[in-house]
Amino acid sequence: TQMNAALHSSEFAIEVARHEKEAALTALKYSAAHETEHVTEKVLIRAPVSGRILKILHESEGVVREGEALIEIGDPRALEVQVDVLSADAVQLKPGTPVLFDRWGGNTSLQGRVRSIEPAGFTKISALGVEEQRVLVISDIVSPPEEWTQLGDGYRVEASFILWEDDDVLQIPSSALFRTGKSWAVFVIKNKKAQLRTVQTGYRNGLSTNIVSGLSEGEIVISHPDNSIKDGSNVRPRGEKE
Repeated sequence: TQMNAALHSSEFAIEVARHEKEAALTALKYSAAHETEHVTEKVLIRAPVSGRILKILHESEGVVREGEALIEIGDPRALEVQVDVLSADAVQLKPGTPVLFDRWGGNTSLQGRVRSIEPAGFTKISALGVEEQRVLVISDIVSPPEEWTQLGDGYRVEASFILWEDDDVLQIPSSALFRTGKSWAVFVIKNKKAQLRTVQTGYRNGLSTNIVSGLSEGEIVISHPDNSIKDGSNVRPRGEKE
């Protein structure tokens, strides 16, 4: 009957459980005897790399699984810098691009070079709550290690990527530029009058713009010109009396 079948099944389960209990007790006794026998034995564990201990993952003794990490080891002289940049800026970077690292705690900027640009981006919410697409850029520090001995793993730095540089560059504040038709233009002060001048621009860094043609060194331009200024308007430097 079903009742007899259930009874036999229960008795079988009890018997299995009894055998499992006995096997577990036997294994426990063997383990305890083995540990007592070799209680003074020390096992040498060799690190896969040379370096310093960065993090201890197990502070106290205990059982660990095979392959489980115990500590994190790294070479402080082989630090890499991971920077997340806007995807629109990342497309202008390439391996070998120079980098300057600032605000890391030292008195001077550290030099570096881009090693790689991640092929996939990710979405990040800015401080203003705007969704931005960003890309991780990995760079190496090329300044001598003795200049940044106090810099460690997980420390914060600010990175400036150098897309272009030249020793002899004519530049003006970007705030002096405005659009006139399809060209860029500025107001130049000539004989106390505003003179409209179209210019050809080059590289920008946000604050300054390289002028390729249309201006000469030493000419004075008007920063933040408003709609009241026209070509030929009378102007004077701020603070100068009439």
